Amino acid sequence: MTAALAIVAAWMAGAYLVGSVPFGWLIGKARGVDIRRHGSRNIGATNCGRVCGWPYGIAAFLLDTAKGFGPTLAAVVWLPVMIEFSDEHRRWLAVVLVAAQTIVGHLFPVWLGFKGGKAVATSLGVLLALPMLGWVALAAFGVWLVVTGVSRYVSVGSTVAALAFMGLYLWFDRETAWGDHLAVTVLVFHVVGLVILRHRSNYARLLKGTENPVWGKKKVEEKPPEA
Repeated sequence: MTAALAIVAAWMAGAYLVGSVPFGWLIGKARGVDIRRHGSRNIGATNCGRVCGWPYGIAAFLLDTAKGFGPTLAAVVWLPVMIEFSDEHRRWLAVVLVAAQTIVGHLFPVWLGFKGGKAVATSLGVLLALPMLGWVALAAFGVWLVVTGVSRYVSVGSTVAALAFMGLYLWFDRETAWGDHLAVTVLVFHVVGLVILRHRSNYARLLKGTENPVWGKKKVEEKPPEA
């Protein structure tokens, strides 16, 4: 293994461990509740907010976003200092490999038996930290706020925002998306696919009319599983 590969591998391992920190679950435990046994049983910010109260859900969202943003921004700044890349494609490939591990960490946290959340907030942090995606991610977040506010369903907002993000990126970065930024483009497709894949159960509940809104009267009272 060359020195460059060893450096990237070490950064990937560190990013995975940071991404594995289950902030929603930790906030719940601090409040005396295991959020995996209540609500949707997800460890993410939405369920944390439903179970513990929305101030705590917002805190979980910000922390989950930060754990994607921090390692990615560090890789953007410091990997080119530590490694002499022969071209831009290799540079962004290394950055993307590190950034992706924060998302993997949230999906499969080593601390919780590799059973994690949907990684929407963590993915947002990753995208915000990548210079060619930052403003697009902010625009997509605005879409999420509007669609979630109108529909009252986080799953609907997340899906529409993800698709809007992909369309905006492919349009505005079309000159380099399939060249120097190819690794970033692959990441974008994976993130959007991940958002859709991880919301399959939400789509099923929407079709049945049993999806609970982010506020307002619940359609179905969710109960914790039996011990």
